[in-house]
Amino acid sequence: MHITLRQLEVFAEVLKCGSTTQASQRLSLSQSAVSAALTDLEGQLGVQLFDRVGKRLVINEHGRLLYPRALATLEQASEIEQLFHEDNGALRVYASSTVGNYILPEIIARYRRDFPTLPLELSVGNSQDVINAVSDFRVDIGLIEGPCHTAEIVAEPWLEDELVVFAAPGSPLLEGAVTLRQLAAAPWILRERGSGTREIVDYLLLAHLPEFHLVMELGNSEAIKHAVRHGMGISCLSRRVIAEQLDSGTLVEVSVPLPPLTRTLWRIHHRQKHISNALQRFLRYCDI
Repeated sequence: MHITLRQLEVFAEVLKCGSTTQASQRLSLSQSAVSAALTDLEGQLGVQLFDRVGKRLVINEHGRLLYPRALATLEQASEIEQLFHEDNGALRVYASSTVGNYILPEIIARYRRDFPTLPLELSVGNSQDVINAVSDFRVDIGLIEGPCHTAEIVAEPWLEDELVVFAAPGSPLLEGAVTLRQLAAAPWILRERGSGTREIVDYLLLAHLPEFHLVMELGNSEAIKHAVRHGMGISCLSRRVIAEQLDSGTLVEVSVPLPPLTRTLWRIHHRQKHISNALQRFLRYCDI
């Protein structure tokens, strides 16, 4: 068997494009060359990697089995090519919103001071978006706020984070000791479902308030902070997110009759992802 990197590259590109025509354009090859490379690869493996549906090629179970291994092989080959070059290729990092907006900026600033020219692509979304991107090999590493239950993903504990219930300075909840009944009756403004913060708040806090009063779901923490500051309700976010507002007094922590609301932030990657030297180097900067 003599599988070539070109055959694996053609296979991966055909999978992304869904046809040999588009793949040939992306690879600057003739369509016949792409078709021949794919046919040769299938011949050597003794299986079809795609189901032919009209003019489209649809990945089948054999192709799905090969795809992550082909990507890992191509990435390792690329790392060999770049081994003696300063530019090791762009790292793709996807972080959930609390991590991406409030923790990673300091990490990336330190990384940039030491490696100002190395490319780094950072995306920010909710935790489920990050998990999906890692599962699809669209990013190299993910940093999320909640646990990950996907079998093909490796999740490693990264940092500990404290959650804080907070309100506007004039909130009635600040007038004395707060009961669970008062918390349940208060108007809550929370992150959307799918965010790591919401999943942990549901588990650690709202499980004690089965009849809590949800008035609004918002897609980012900044919007929640402004809504609470204007007296529209109370919320629960990472202390890192509201630290400046707590210091200035524009938001006030509400002491709740519950154990400390702490969670683990997680670092995730696909089980079949090749951890390159460049990625290992970046992860060392994340060890804070």
